[in-house]
Amino acid sequence: MDFKNKVAVVTGGAQGIGRCIAEEFRRAGAMVCVIDKQAGSHFVGDLADKHVLEEFARQVVGEHGHVDYLINNALPLMKGLDTCSYEEFQYALSVGVTAPFYLAKLFTPHFAEGAAIVNISSSRDRMSQPQTESYTAAKGGIAALTHALAVSLAGRVRVNSISPGWIDTAYTVYEGPDAVQQPAGRVGNPLDIANMVLYLCSPKAGFITGENICIDGGMTRQMIYHGDNGWKLETL
Repeated sequence: MDFKNKVAVVTGGAQGIGRCIAEEFRRAGAMVCVIDKQAGSHFVGDLADKHVLEEFARQVVGEHGHVDYLINNALPLMKGLDTCSYEEFQYALSVGVTAPFYLAKLFTPHFAEGAAIVNISSSRDRMSQPQTESYTAAKGGIAALTHALAVSLAGRVRVNSISPGWIDTAYTVYEGPDAVQQPAGRVGNPLDIANMVLYLCSPKAGFITGENICIDGGMTRQMIYHGDNGWKLETL
């Protein structure tokens, strides 16, 4: 896939999955604009701040004149019912849902022909562990925002989302139960997500919009019953 002279915006692109996405775009020839709270040579700012989003958008458009791809990847806060305050829950939604919406709105007049948005949700948009409410709500929100934007931007911008499962950003190779519990036989890594992001932005995915693609090694497709296939529930 050739992205020469294309402009890709990646939020949360200084580390983890976001960094991998940015690197793969650059490798394919794109000009990449990153925003992240972490210090670095990219635009540094808090995605929960409306004015930061506006300044970042102005800088991107001022430097490049247009945007081809917007990748909303930044991680929201993960806290649960017992410890998450009202303010922290609002912050998680600001980073995970409001910022992707507002960046899409800010860039709408500047999206080039063939533009695409890819939102990074999570398999937690359909399943949960205890005490993860802020993160799960934000990821569920961005999954729903995806098809809403796809309809509003129909004919102008394709909008899709990806729901990663267990992705180890250190590329650790797991063995035993951690690997076997996933039908693919391994834990995922950032390239598993970045490869799909670039595909969804390419003309090869020209007939895909409003879709959510779960990349989790099949983990959410495996039914688990006590005593079946070697699985046993142990109460604490």
